Amino acid sequence: MSKSFKKIPLSVLDLAVIREGYGPADSFRLGLDIAQRAEQLGYHRYWLAEHHNMPSIASSATSVLIGHIAGGTSSIRVGSGGIMLPNHAPLMVAEQFGTLASLYPDRIDLGLGRAPGTDQHTAAALQRDDQAAYKFPQSVRELQNYFSIDNQHGQVRAIPGEGVDVPMWILGSSTDSAHLAASFGLPYAFASHFSPTQLHQALKIYRDSFKPSEYLSEPYAMACVNVIAADRTEEAQLIATSMQKVFMGILTRDRRPLQAPDPGFVLPTEFESVLQQFLTYSFVGDATGVARDLEEFVQATQVDELMVVSHIYDHAAKIRSHEILIEIQEKL
Repeated sequence: MSKSFKKIPLSVLDLAVIREGYGPADSFRLGLDIAQRAEQLGYHRYWLAEHHNMPSIASSATSVLIGHIAGGTSSIRVGSGGIMLPNHAPLMVAEQFGTLASLYPDRIDLGLGRAPGTDQHTAAALQRDDQAAYKFPQSVRELQNYFSIDNQHGQVRAIPGEGVDVPMWILGSSTDSAHLAASFGLPYAFASHFSPTQLHQALKIYRDSFKPSEYLSEPYAMACVNVIAADRTEEAQLIATSMQKVFMGILTRDRRPLQAPDPGFVLPTEFESVLQQFLTYSFVGDATGVARDLEEFVQATQVDELMVVSHIYDHAAKIRSHEILIEIQEKL
């Protein structure tokens, strides 16, 4: 059966973005409010992403923030999008998420990534082993073992964690992750919000190569996209200048806290084509335009779930963007 935007679950990715003029504590406070509103609206998941050494992102202690969000909500699933596994000992991840899942049963997800989530210097400071990224498949298996009830006689056990239900996802931005998710029989989430190029190829590989497992009987794929929706197209385009500056900062290595919308902002000609490539799956506009574009995206990708990230400076505007997506689904 063909997928439709109207019928698939919607979820939120939160980077705990630090706004210009504010600090991390403000990000955490407002993030909880957004999660609570998302829960009320009917969003399915609220994930946080691990990043380090970035002036605009405060989600470095990802598992701590997951506990903060889960403790302030009651039904929405909360998880990692993701934990960058090369930065951590698998045992510690199993213990942390085993603790979270014990506190908030049937609500915690563990998305796993292979990248360090930072620059090379910070990666060197974080990594236990400079070969850790190459050992990602083995580390995933090690995690699965710690969560397994069969490990109760093992020499090293995750307490809590052992026998606790923590759904694991493989995250990716390339075809490598698609092969891994398929071979492990795990759900797959693709980061098309910043790495759009291999989305369709990765989804095809994942579905064609999928091997059913004890965790999942058939492929389940989610894509993350940038969405900025507003009541008027012109308003959304103005709000989106904050997002454009985020990606400009990535290109120029001039990363700053999220800046307020700038009506005078014009993309520098030398970066325009590259930035457009970055933002291929960025949907900006009013309800009518965003509905049309998201429906086309779902029809083209046939994803089972859609996760949205919204680099919006104004808190009320961000909540309104989330509201509009749900209103679109209800009207389609």
